[in-house]
Parts: sequence; structure tokens; C-alpha cells
Amino acid sequence: MRVAIIKYNAGNICSVVNAIERLGYEYVLTDDPNEIISADKVVFPGQGEASTTMSYLKEHGLDKVIVSLEQPVLGICIGMQLLCKHSEEYDTNCLGVFDVDVKRFSPISKDLKVPQMGWNTLTDCKSELFKGFTKSEYVYFIHSYYVPLCEDTIAVTDYVQQYSSALHKGNFYATQFHPEKSGDVGERILRNFLEI
Repeated sequence: MRVAIIKYNAGNICSVVNAIERLGYEYVLTDDPNEIISADKVVFPGQGEASTTMSYLKEHGLDKVIVSLEQPVLGICIGMQLLCKHSEEYDTNCLGVFDVDVKRFSPISKDLKVPQMGWNTLTDCKSELFKGFTKSEYVYFIHSYYVPLCEDTIAVTDYVQQYSSALHKGNFYATQFHPEKSGDVGERILRNFLEI
């Protein structure tokens, strides 16, 4: 099996590369449409800002490639947000795989900082992505924007309000948290995705 990790102008891609490597899977870090389309699984990772990232994807034709993919795809962090319809971050139109808009956190307490940075729990997990989970698990987040609960929500986290910490629709899966930074729990999630 071959995994394509999409290379674009986003941060934190190397930690995903290292995580896939640790799991023992063959991978390629690429922005070549043919390599992405021909892979068995695709990971769309990263940290970044929505508008400049979408501009980069469009300039390189990756926006059309990503939405056309038929094999399992995993979006991580900004990858998840860009798979949504629209982001409040610089009023950005995104890829539209998930029919939901990305919102900015509006804390009602000084105790709740934006971005959310650190460990938080996953609840209401309902997907093969979370196979083997028996309780609420802790994973690592860093984000200022969130996806509201919607029909594609497969895991919930509470920070400021409840929101979608993971999504699933067809062959597209996505996590707001960073499985590659979430220890054994994150490794299990990545392995579950790669075994789908």
C-alpha cells in the first residue's frame, strides 16, 4: 500500500511524515496530481491560514485533485477546515466536501484562550477511525477556528462550546486535532485510517 501525503504551503507536514514512517507504511510527500490520484490512501495535513492556503491549492490545481479523489482521504487540522464549505478566516471559500462553515471561537470567559492549544477529549466517537476506543480519549489540538456540529460529525470536543473534532463523509475523513502529535491514541487513529 502506498500513502500520498499532500505537500503544500502548510506547516507541520514533517510530523505527519514521521508518524506514517513509524507505522511502517510506504509513503510519498508530493504535490504531483498523478502521484496523489494513484495512491491507495491520501493524507491532507498541516497548520496554516485558510485564504493563503486555498490560493496555493488553486494555483497548483490541487483543489480540483483533492475533491475528485475516490480513495480514503484524511484531512488534519487546516486540512479538515479546508474540506469544509467556507471559513470565517479571511472570508475564504474552501473545497466544499463537507457542507458546513468554519467559525472562529468567541470565548465568553477570560479563562478560555484562543487558540485552543493542548490536550482535550474526544466524545461521541462513531466511526471506524476510532475502532478500539472504549472511553473518552485525549488528543492534541491547536486551533482558533472550529467546525460546528453537523450531520458529518463523528467525534465531539467541548471548548467554548461543543464542536466537531472529526468528520466523515463518503471516502473523506477529517480530524481537527493532530493525531501525529497525540501519542498512542493518535497512532491508533492513523493506523485505523490506513487499514480502512
